[in-house]
Amino acid sequence: MADSNFIDYVKICCRSGKGGAGSAHFYRTRGNPKGGPDGGNGGRGGHIVVKGNQQLWTLLHLKYTKHVYADNGEGGSSNLKTGADGNDRIIEVPLGTVARDAETGEFLGEITENNQQFVLLQGGRGGKGNDHFKSATFQAPRFAQPGEEGIEKWVIFELKLLADVGLVGFPNAGKSTLLSVVSAAKPEIADYPFTTLTPNLGMVYYRDHRSFVMADIPGIIEGAAEGKGLGLRFLRHIERNALLLFMIPADADNIKNEYKILNNELKKYNPETLDKQRLIAISKSDLLDDVMISQMKKTLPRGIPALFISSVTQQGIDQLKDMIWKMLNEY
Repeated sequence: MADSNFIDYVKICCRSGKGGAGSAHFYRTRGNPKGGPDGGNGGRGGHIVVKGNQQLWTLLHLKYTKHVYADNGEGGSSNLKTGADGNDRIIEVPLGTVARDAETGEFLGEITENNQQFVLLQGGRGGKGNDHFKSATFQAPRFAQPGEEGIEKWVIFELKLLADVGLVGFPNAGKSTLLSVVSAAKPEIADYPFTTLTPNLGMVYYRDHRSFVMADIPGIIEGAAEGKGLGLRFLRHIERNALLLFMIPADADNIKNEYKILNNELKKYNPETLDKQRLIAISKSDLLDDVMISQMKKTLPRGIPALFISSVTQQGIDQLKDMIWKMLNEY
């Protein structure tokens, strides 16, 4: 699928259905010309429902959908007949989708499981027929209740990728190359920055038919939390990863400083990311000899597991999988 087909943000005007009006009818027959009220209630307006679909991985199918309207409920009728409820409108979204009020930013709900659903906007209640208002002292009410109006709201749907491992690093750190080596994913790879413009997911197969999901997030740069570069557009995908794999190339000027910048951007975007497990992979290690690796180990950030890997020569790839699997199970 083309990169341009990955859509992780849409804004849609949603409107639930109006409730049907109650009926103000009186029972009339040849033998009973002055029967009592028999107006039925109106039907409920249709809901706007959000439902998870594991077969979807992008919001592309909603890209050109600007309005989603549920049906109105039907009015009540004579003989205490209740009007039909309006048909609900179901919006199917990929797992990991969050819905927010476009004006206030209020959290409306999220989908994390297949077939999980929630009512985004309630349909209007149907009005009561005149039979509902009769009493011993008020036997002939000549009015009925109108149906309740539906709710109209602009809603933002944001997709946050669900993955076990998120690759974090500056542009051209070798994230896409690693993903292509350890999984069947085929991200675009080139020797210029920002080659990856959309997140890529890959299933990494481990020993004994076990596996985990790895996500290649487009490169982060300093100031990303304020929207610089690709900025906030993709930082949200990191929120749902259980483990963050920081990738820093062996030819970086200062590995510790690069890690500090990356970590600071995540902290500014969402401090909760500091609680996630993390691992450092020094990529392009085929450029180093044993002496250089030994010297470089002394400059690495302390307290964080680190490995020297090379996606080209497969150096350290199996050890990386072992460490990731161990950390995921500990988590």
